[in-house]
Amino acid sequence: MNATVNVLCYKSKTLANGENPLMISVCKDGKRSYKSLGISINPVFWDFSKNQPKRNCPNKEQIEQLISEKKKAFSQTILELNTTEKDYTSDSLIDKVNKPFKLQTVGQVFLAQIQQFEATKRKGYALSCKQVYNSLIKFNGHLNLYFSDIDVSWLRKYEIWLRSEGIAENTIGIRFRTLRMMYNVAITEKFVNPECYPFHSYKVSKLHEETAKRALTKSDIQKVIDYHSSKSHVQLAIDIFTFTYFMGGINFVDIALLTKANIIENQLAYYRKKTGKLIKLPIQPKAIDLICKYQNANSEYLFPILFSYHTTEQQIANRIHKVITKVNTQLKKLGKELKIQIDITTYVARHSFATVLKRSGVSTSIISESLGHSSEKVTRIYLDSFENSQISEAMMNLL
Repeated sequence: MNATVNVLCYKSKTLANGENPLMISVCKDGKRSYKSLGISINPVFWDFSKNQPKRNCPNKEQIEQLISEKKKAFSQTILELNTTEKDYTSDSLIDKVNKPFKLQTVGQVFLAQIQQFEATKRKGYALSCKQVYNSLIKFNGHLNLYFSDIDVSWLRKYEIWLRSEGIAENTIGIRFRTLRMMYNVAITEKFVNPECYPFHSYKVSKLHEETAKRALTKSDIQKVIDYHSSKSHVQLAIDIFTFTYFMGGINFVDIALLTKANIIENQLAYYRKKTGKLIKLPIQPKAIDLICKYQNANSEYLFPILFSYHTTEQQIANRIHKVITKVNTQLKKLGKELKIQIDITTYVARHSFATVLKRSGVSTSIISESLGHSSEKVTRIYLDSFENSQISEAMMNLL
């Protein structure tokens, strides 16, 4: 049953000036609620049969305009609620009109957030949002819907669809965490009522699968490091793996960005690209050999990944993506040749650094065997929180 909305002169209450307040009257399911318009009128100027000001009413046009705007607001809200099949009471309707939410579709919120991430150069977040945006369009056909349309039933259907598409469990978890983040953005920006939030009932935490171990044994690591190739691109992949392993599991992006300025008194000091965290490491002998090997008087970079003509953010990002793809392809081929059971990548070198030290008895307060997407926490724990003397002593266990 739709609500009926009227404006009336409230005769039951007389103000000190002898006037009566003008009230919005909302009737729904037999219950009537009132809300003041914030103005009052002398009852002699009000037509009670038509519920409107008389012709001789002072400020008649302004009062009529206010009444018209308020009725329009209620009509629009009722239409939105009926369209989204959301039930409401006379009281909740008044609350929604007096505390309005700016309507934006799911698609609009996603695109605005993607644009914001790109503008602030948070490319990883932008890419993740784009992937979910495309996934939701493929699932729903469009994103011209409101966040209030996304309820527990809708989420379950999306989960079932993702599984039918053969999407991995952890990837499904990422999709839902991103969608939940967007819903929280919509709440913060007042695009949706917090009461509609479906993630209190639909638990994203259940969408998790134990990540397969990606750490090599010392003997397998030794096989990779000892391998020598006459092909420069293959040897570069091996050397990058070696440098990653001996230099605290440093990420490939950070290796690419290293310059001579990052070497300070036999230490490697750099800011993590992803977190902005300052990391200082004692440079291991094997790493020194590699730095010397690739030293180029015409380049500030320590490794031949980036060059002086890579000047823009996009050029740098494209080059890094191209080289890491080639490096990991060569490492995987090498792993198969060496009959190593795990696909070798630079990320495996990062995991192996932490795991080998743990297996060697290094204190868990220095090395945390946390894998997967919490690897940034690992970096902070085992590299940044301790004195270099402790890290140096720990690194003696690498081989």
